[in-house]
Amino acid sequence: MEIKLAAVLPLDNLQDYKVHFATANTEGVHPLDVFVRDREEWQGWQEWRGKIDLFNRRLIFSLIDFRPEPNVWLYGGTFHVVDRTGTPGRGYRVELVPQHQSFIGRLKIGYRRVGMQRSRNMENLFDKLTVSEILRAPYEGETFPGYEDIKHGFHVLENIFRISKVDWKSALEKVKGVYLIADRSNGKKYVGAAYGEFGIWARWSCYMGTGHGYNDELTRLIREKGIAYARENFVFSLLEYRPMKTDDRVIIARESYWKGVLLSRGFGYNKN
Repeated sequence: MEIKLAAVLPLDNLQDYKVHFATANTEGVHPLDVFVRDREEWQGWQEWRGKIDLFNRRLIFSLIDFRPEPNVWLYGGTFHVVDRTGTPGRGYRVELVPQHQSFIGRLKIGYRRVGMQRSRNMENLFDKLTVSEILRAPYEGETFPGYEDIKHGFHVLENIFRISKVDWKSALEKVKGVYLIADRSNGKKYVGAAYGEFGIWARWSCYMGTGHGYNDELTRLIREKGIAYARENFVFSLLEYRPMKTDDRVIIARESYWKGVLLSRGFGYNKN
């Protein structure tokens, strides 16, 4: 039996609230990534204003598109609009409301949104919002899926590495291997390897900091287009993983094998 949101977050004066359905913006930036990496940046999503005064009520009830699960939204807080300039682009000035702060990043709300509206009047949908789950701690990024199920965009991994998410770090520190970076914009691929004293975690940390990991072709690409290109287009996966005690020569041989299989020398980003 479903649990209505009202049973967990009772709200008075629904006419005071606008619901903000935060989804990826026109630049491809996803609010879930923003929420994880920087709460001040996330608050800025409530302060941006276009030509239409979408948040024309006293309070903004913010919901974040919870990318891992369809029709699920993560509660991002309630914000009080303390000033609205009335000039498109200049935005609102908001303050986080203390009430219900313990649910921020923990409460997952079920709702199948109809259409693409970013804001709705709360009284028109409050009884349609249900409790999907309450997390034990605020959401900090996707759970490590297992070595064979990594297929994650740069923008997702960047947050995971920034906070050194324990489940990912402990798993990737333990293995060497061969990995793939695929460019969604053109289908080109880069095959790389982690060996020596460094595991996959250390090698990928370099990519998260630079966008290119100091590989020649990727370096040229990112220096030209910026790290935003990596965030928008690069997808990481593991082709093979081995224990850290594995001889480096095995890893290097497997890296060469995969370069040949995927034709990444002639049609991708590998130069050798």
